[in-house]
Amino acid sequence: MEEPGAAAADALTSGASDVQVMSSDPGARAPDGMAADGGAVARNNDEPNDASFYLHVFELYETQSNFYMIRKNRTSWRLLKIGRLRASELNICQESTTYTESECKELLNRIHEENKSTGGLKFVTDCYGIVGFVKFLGPYYMLLITEREEIGAILGHTIYAITKSKIIALPNSSVQSNMANSREERRYKKLFCTVDITQGFFFSYSYSIMQSLQKNMCEGKTGQLLYESMFIWNEFLTREIHSHLKSTLWTVYLVYGFFKQVKLSTHGKDFWLTLIARRSQHCAGTRYLKRGVDEDGNVANDVETEQIIFEDIPGEIPTCFSSIVQNRGSIPLFWSQETSKLNLKPDIILNKDKGYEATKLHFDNLAERYGKPIVILNLIKSEEKKPRESILRSEFASAVKYVDKNLSEDSHLKFLHWDIHKHYRSKAKNVLTMLVEVAACTLKLTDFFYCEMAPALRYESDLRWPTSVMDDAGDQSSNNICSSSSCSTTDKDDVDMQENGSQENMDSDISGSETKTIAVSNGGLCSVKSLRCQKGVLRTNCIDCLDRTNIAQYAYGLVALGHQLHALKLSPCPSIPLDATLADHFMTYYEKMGDTLSLQYGGSTAHNKIFSERRGQCKATIRYQELLRTFQRYYSNAFTDVDKQAAIDLFLGRFQPQLDKPAIWEHCGVGKSGHGFTNEISRYTAVVPHGQHFAESADSSLYKDWYSNFLDFESILSSRSFLEGEMNDRSTLNSPIESLSTQNIADGRSNEASSDLVENGSLTEGDQVIEEQPQDTVRTANKRNKFPDSFAHWVHHGEALYR
Repeated sequence: MEEPGAAAADALTSGASDVQVMSSDPGARAPDGMAADGGAVARNNDEPNDASFYLHVFELYETQSNFYMIRKNRTSWRLLKIGRLRASELNICQESTTYTESECKELLNRIHEENKSTGGLKFVTDCYGIVGFVKFLGPYYMLLITEREEIGAILGHTIYAITKSKIIALPNSSVQSNMANSREERRYKKLFCTVDITQGFFFSYSYSIMQSLQKNMCEGKTGQLLYESMFIWNEFLTREIHSHLKSTLWTVYLVYGFFKQVKLSTHGKDFWLTLIARRSQHCAGTRYLKRGVDEDGNVANDVETEQIIFEDIPGEIPTCFSSIVQNRGSIPLFWSQETSKLNLKPDIILNKDKGYEATKLHFDNLAERYGKPIVILNLIKSEEKKPRESILRSEFASAVKYVDKNLSEDSHLKFLHWDIHKHYRSKAKNVLTMLVEVAACTLKLTDFFYCEMAPALRYESDLRWPTSVMDDAGDQSSNNICSSSSCSTTDKDDVDMQENGSQENMDSDISGSETKTIAVSNGGLCSVKSLRCQKGVLRTNCIDCLDRTNIAQYAYGLVALGHQLHALKLSPCPSIPLDATLADHFMTYYEKMGDTLSLQYGGSTAHNKIFSERRGQCKATIRYQELLRTFQRYYSNAFTDVDKQAAIDLFLGRFQPQLDKPAIWEHCGVGKSGHGFTNEISRYTAVVPHGQHFAESADSSLYKDWYSNFLDFESILSSRSFLEGEMNDRSTLNSPIESLSTQNIADGRSNEASSDLVENGSLTEGDQVIEEQPQDTVRTANKRNKFPDSFAHWVHHGEALYR
């Protein structure tokens, strides 16, 4: 198999056409043939630096009293001992001695001889790392990776997905209490295992996949456990072993979301596209059970999307690479919706926080993570016959205005509130064209990350990330190091930072005139010729941060891709037309990412009406697909999300079982249909009367279909003839559409869409809108008396977290 960026990669065939998809599956080297996967920022200083260290092959053995895990590579073997004689305690000890292969075999033989009377030493399984340890009411369990597959590589660092895992009880049978086999213990274990770590989880031994490429390159820190726990989904499961051992040698850090790497070609040159979505573990959960913001400023469905580009150079590690990061997340207000079997669109419950403290904390956190400016693209509706989204639109605008009062002018939040719903029924190209214009303006504010390294001064086996150099006075040299708040660029890059700089200036030649050498964490040298950094981030949201948001993120990613390819000298111009073949291929991968994230949070694939129309699908097919997705999402939200939320809370340690406390299913309805968990902020919520809410807002601009403080949206609309052919969202139908009842799908009764689906002459589905259907079509749907068993199976099969 091939591996992008690997030192020993085979030669890759160049594409002859101007734009061509070369491969959908990135290759990688076999484990025993790994080259130097060096320098994970997240790992310890005391770890050896040799390339063979990163083989990460483990063997697990057991005796009556202990588990023994062997960590082996070409030159040195390590031993971890896990006690089995205490049912309710985790007893772990790492041997300080490093063994050769022969010494390790002698040690195992000696352990076997010493334990012959109780059965000796037995082999249990091969594994590729410890995911963590968990305890319910009885014994501790150990979760292991027993099979993995390589799904890509970033600059020689292999990225893996889990294909098989195993959970093992630690105590031996003679010391296990009755609680270990109790009904409650078995139920907790079953619930925990419904979080399927073979779906959507990925990891790397040597690359901090939980961080962006810019953070890994420019924030060179060393020491223990230097990673952002925000995107580490097994942080709770590994907490105890890290506390015991003060080491990360035996564990992996799991990121949950989406990872895709594919080789593309443009203008006869091959390059690798890596698309990563990192889902935050804070305020994590399902669509109706996790909404809005919590007291700490964490929002639901918070996802960081990173787009990495580097040239495919057969047999070499790339020296030029680029990345761009964007963010999506729930509207940072105290709001919620209650799960309902009878209402496809439950009312929005909003609590007005006069001080907007949680909102402020949220944007402070974004600024700390990404720098400034923070650009907000809010896509929810501005006006509705029955106010729902518009309540949040008005309150969000007020919150942003309030937060800005306490910020300096150069730190003000930049926002665009745009009711994209009003443009859905125009041509799809118009919507995307508009989003592309917004993306281009935003990219001028945030820029993107680009790094060029000098190959002559870079060790072929050295993939450690550069760290800053201390000068004689002890000050940190920042000539080649950037951070979220500051970045030093070359003289030519200074032109790009001008506020009114043209697009041509932004993509001018960025190579530096001087090469500087900096130290790397393993004592080698690394040379950086040119460096530019992303400063700030685009934050996009709609009501679910799924469907509309994914379309906007694709537009931003496409604009950034053009600039990235131009900076890498792979394209003569910094723009990619929407009708280009490359744009179509690129759209496919953003669509896959959107589907995956939508399954994880919403219970169905995304509503991709605009993408489908661009591919030329007929309207009838699109309507049918959208309707199925609506029913799938409804079924998941109403009947399975309670169990799913409980499993997530158990996995993340949000709920920890105790013998003297109610079980998780006693207060959240696990295993039952209907209402379940309420949002953790629901104790604050109260329904705000619509009249009162709108009467308190004096700024009439909040109700326009667009409102921005950083770009002239009106001129963009006019220049693109965007308003041509636009249909008034407030228009009514000449004849009513029959409403569909909401009987229980699972019972096979007649199924109809709620009257809430019929809104302003169109059927709304989550974040998207389906054009009105003829009455005959709806009547045909009403005649269906029963949903087949295969439908329920299909719904469950779509659950990304469920087996």
